[in-house]
Amino acid sequence: MRNTLKTTGNRISRFIDFFYPPFRKYMTLQFFRYGFTGATNVAVSIVIYFVVYTYILRQHMLPLGFFTLSSHIAALVISFPFSNFFGFLLQKYVTFTESELRGHVQLYRYFIVVFINLGINAIILKLLVEVFHFWTTPSQIAATFFCILVSYFSQKKFTFKNQSTKVV
Repeated sequence: MRNTLKTTGNRISRFIDFFYPPFRKYMTLQFFRYGFTGATNVAVSIVIYFVVYTYILRQHMLPLGFFTLSSHIAALVISFPFSNFFGFLLQKYVTFTESELRGHVQLYRYFIVVFINLGINAIILKLLVEVFHFWTTPSQIAATFFCILVSYFSQKKFTFKNQSTKVV
């Protein structure tokens, strides 16, 4: 399974690298791969969410005994682990392939970064919308771009760090 993932990752990398030359002046190949795989993950996340919301939940509330989740929140809760695990695989086998950390350590750290970014996103959104009274969608876009940068450097320096570049 591991070799299949590595082989698939190499093929995806070669595909992404084909589109890199026009961007060479503006960003590193690793950052380009990060953006490309991130955009792919967003698209896959939306598809998973849509399938869960439309075909699994059929736009109905999800009763859980002592409380009920609205269909849109239930779809998010159900799709979140799948889309984030897919994102992890893309980052591990396409973007940050040089890391020698064990996979379970990377996965644990990946989800730490995901949840920190979720918190940062919520805080920025709350500040921009409720304190500074900016429009919601542009505020979310600004928060997302900030989180992309935080996430990239966190994943590079923490989740998928190369052990040979340890800080002493």
